[in-house]
Amino acid sequence: MTPFNKNITGYKNENEFVNYLNGKKISEIDPMFVEFLETLFGKLNGNNVIHAWNNYQKQKADIYIEIKNKRKAISIKKGIKNSVHAEHIKKFVQFLKENNFSDVLINQFLKYHYGDGTADGCGNKRISSAEYKIEYQAEIDCINQKLNNDDCFIKKAVNKFILKGNTNIESIDCIIYGIVEDFIWITKDEIINFLLSKKDEYSTGIHISHLTIQPMNRCLNKNPRYEKNRHYIQAKWYNISDDIIEVMINRNNSMGEPYPSYVKK
Repeated sequence: MTPFNKNITGYKNENEFVNYLNGKKISEIDPMFVEFLETLFGKLNGNNVIHAWNNYQKQKADIYIEIKNKRKAISIKKGIKNSVHAEHIKKFVQFLKENNFSDVLINQFLKYHYGDGTADGCGNKRISSAEYKIEYQAEIDCINQKLNNDDCFIKKAVNKFILKGNTNIESIDCIIYGIVEDFIWITKDEIINFLLSKKDEYSTGIHISHLTIQPMNRCLNKNPRYEKNRHYIQAKWYNISDDIIEVMINRNNSMGEPYPSYVKK
């Protein structure tokens, strides 16, 4: 079994967390789970009963955990190259317009997105992102400078991509990364503060902090099966496990705790 992963689907993974926690007392669960739950709920009593259930709505929360009538919404991730959000390109462009991005910059973004010389994907010759960067890296850098220039915009993007999604109904309280036997976690406030702290890190691709913004599929071979995916963007958090470990080390250091066991894997 690789760290934080095993060969099960995301849905099965969510079910395993629910089945492990639901109906148990704090005294009956693994110490790693106790540490996780006390990060969310504060100090707990061994007799406190945990209630957990799946969220089957199309929202950012995969499961809910409730203790002492306090409910927390949890997103669960595993594996690599984690996509945290996807939406039609028109919705993302509208988001940029609502946040006062210029038509010139939006046009530059669309040309990067489609990679065919147009802002609507109707060009004949399609090139990869690597090819595009050879000639237009200066434009990409300008886009990134604007995307990462304003803390308020970054917070809105984090809400849209990670915490709330497009429904804007409720925010998740935490991301778990991993499986029942082996996991790490990051809280809502830690997500926001961490991504704000990384806004100035350089990347050759379009990004907002550590979130890469890219087409769902460039469809360079014009396969009709994937053609519609050209018109969707996705936000990927490629180094999510490393970033969460960094946050957890800082959390433990601030509490005067030794490095947690997951750092020694």
